[in-house]
Amino acid sequence: MSYLRTFLPWIVFAVIPSGAWQWAALTALAVSVAIIAQEKRSGAGFDALIIESGSAAFFAVLAAIAFAAPHSGVHTYSAALSSGTLAVIAGVSLAVGRPFTLGIAKRTTPREVWGLKPFIRVNVVITAVWTAAFAVTAVVLALVAHAGHAHSAAATIVQIAGFVVPMVFTVRYVAHVQAKVQQAGQAAR
Repeated sequence: MSYLRTFLPWIVFAVIPSGAWQWAALTALAVSVAIIAQEKRSGAGFDALIIESGSAAFFAVLAAIAFAAPHSGVHTYSAALSSGTLAVIAGVSLAVGRPFTLGIAKRTTPREVWGLKPFIRVNVVITAVWTAAFAVTAVVLALVAHAGHAHSAAATIVQIAGFVVPMVFTVRYVAHVQAKVQQAGQAAR
C-alpha cells in the first residue's frame, strides 16, 4: 500500500483527461503536498519521501507551464516527461546511496534490520528495477508521442505497465528474499 500512496499523484495525473492537463498537474501537485504533509505529521523522514518530494517539484513546474502555455509542446510529451522524471529521481537516489525504496521499506521493517547489508542490497535491487522501468517507459512514451499518439490507449497501457511491472517485481522479489531468509533460519536450527 505504501507504493500506491507514493505514486498516487502520478496516478491522479494519468487518469484526469489530457484535455485538462493544467488541472491534472495542479491536482497532482495538491495530492503530492497533502501526502508529504500527512507523512511528516506521522513522523516520516525525508528518506521515506524522496519520490513524494520530487513529485511535488515536478508537478509545480508542470502546472506552471500548463497554465502559462496550455498549448505547449510539453503537453504532448508530459507522460514521457513524467516517467523520465521518476527515472531521474529514482536513479539519483541510487547514485547517492539512498535508494528511494529504503525509506518505504523501513515503514514495515523492524529497526534492527535497517542497517544490515542484505536489507540495503534488496532495496538497491528494487530501486534499480523501478529506475529501469521508469526509463524504459519514458523512452517508449516519447516514441509513442512522437508518432502522434501521445494521449492514446497505447500510451495509457505503457504508463500502466510502467508501474505494474516493477510493482509485481517488488512484491515477488521481497517474498523470494523473505522465503530464503526463513529457509536459512530453519536450516540453522
